[in-house]
Amino acid sequence: MHVAILAGGFGLRLAGETEEKPKAMVEIGGRPILWHIMMHYGHYGFKQFVIALGYKGQVISDYVVGDNSMTSTRTTVLAGVNARMPRGRKSDWTVQLVDTGPLAQTGGRIRRLAPYLSSETFMLTYCDGVSDVNLDDLLAFHRSHGKLATLTAVHPSARFGHLELDGDQVVTFAEKPPIRDQWINGGFFVLEPGVFDYIEGDHTQWEREPLDCLAKDQQLMAFRHTSFWQCMDTLYEKQQLEAMWKQGNAPWKTWE
Repeated sequence: MHVAILAGGFGLRLAGETEEKPKAMVEIGGRPILWHIMMHYGHYGFKQFVIALGYKGQVISDYVVGDNSMTSTRTTVLAGVNARMPRGRKSDWTVQLVDTGPLAQTGGRIRRLAPYLSSETFMLTYCDGVSDVNLDDLLAFHRSHGKLATLTAVHPSARFGHLELDGDQVVTFAEKPPIRDQWINGGFFVLEPGVFDYIEGDHTQWEREPLDCLAKDQQLMAFRHTSFWQCMDTLYEKQQLEAMWKQGNAPWKTWE
């Protein structure tokens, strides 16, 4: 089964980190977040990756292939990453790097990947978040309901810290805890080829019309994930993930 990864965004809220490289190449623990995401999928046996390139896509190509002569579309053993894998393990992953243009929206990038995904179920994720979501359970859930699309629903973090009060006495204080009564789209999709019919073109944002129409057509289901999930949209969030990794407390590290 193919895993599509959207890695073409500008990463504007990570300014400073993304002036010379795309968000996918911003590092956590000395390795790009792209590497962390692929390692998570690889742990569950998913080894066929299709990566949608855009902004500074050549940086990703150079990393994956280790060769400046890399063309915009090519299948290759992940030689450029093998040397960076833990404990020197060999990898039998394959990767297709697809130039989806610098300006295409998320839906447009997905549609441009269609020729490389075969006419079968595929997985999709963004390149800006990590999680310990059980991908086997996610796939089993998708296959159980027979709909076109499954997204992983997660609890968002609160914008501000949470206080629990007893009168004027602070009983507990938590810094930005998850909001347990709300769910948001955490990515980590499982999709059928029929979803391409919901995407008009490069201007289409996957998170708007396509997902909205899939929901209205009762073709969108949510896999509820209550364990670890964290996006990396800002420098603060990047620093949070970096601190977790350095402390040996990285819940998304499902591989050994």
